[in-house]
Amino acid sequence: MNKRDGYILIIYLLMQLSGPIAVPLIYQLGLTSFDVQNKEDMLYIAAGYWLFISFSLTLIIVLFMLRKSERNKMLGEPMGLPSSLSWAFGGIILAFIAQVIAISIETGIGIEPGSENTETAMKMIAFVPIALFASSIAGPILEEIIFRQILFGALYKRMPFFAASFISSILFGLAHQELSHLILYTTMGFTFAFLYVHTKRIVVPIIAHVGMNTLVAIIQFTANDRISFKEQAITLLQLIM
Repeated sequence: MNKRDGYILIIYLLMQLSGPIAVPLIYQLGLTSFDVQNKEDMLYIAAGYWLFISFSLTLIIVLFMLRKSERNKMLGEPMGLPSSLSWAFGGIILAFIAQVIAISIETGIGIEPGSENTETAMKMIAFVPIALFASSIAGPILEEIIFRQILFGALYKRMPFFAASFISSILFGLAHQELSHLILYTTMGFTFAFLYVHTKRIVVPIIAHVGMNTLVAIIQFTANDRISFKEQAITLLQLIM
């Protein structure tokens, strides 16, 4: 891993750790101009604003740092554009299929469905709609750059696909801070790593990841009640296919 990638990892880590400091600060300074009396709701609003600001700023910095990056030669020649686009949008379907399988495994071993991360994100977006940009676009782009292009890419130079995917996907899962759903996030990590290696283009898992997160947000907001990972994945597969 070169110095630039190391700096990108540090910037991403600092962004992830900034919430406990920045959100209370935004709340205390009264920078949220909503007529909300409930303190918990005000904290969601402050968190929504910081989610948008921090992810957007980090994405701009990271993309600027990668503007002259070279393709990972270990992957080989990239797939042609038409085929890559087919895999990108087909990857959305593949991601939901992988999600259904992973959740079925989790349910089978007694893990309760539902995600605190998704619930929190939906509350923030309900108060601060621009936070949707962070959860559906900026977040997935950053995650693919960090966990696939940089971490998986560095590991793949030294070990087989399965080992590199396993380590980077475990880190991807741990970064979401939901240990109960580590199987789910690890499975998604494997799926996006496969798309990256198969097409040799990082934009392919980015499109698949962005598409998946965006569709999840849409189905969550259009549903009368919050639905589980598995229910939303099955619903979206039925709509897509």
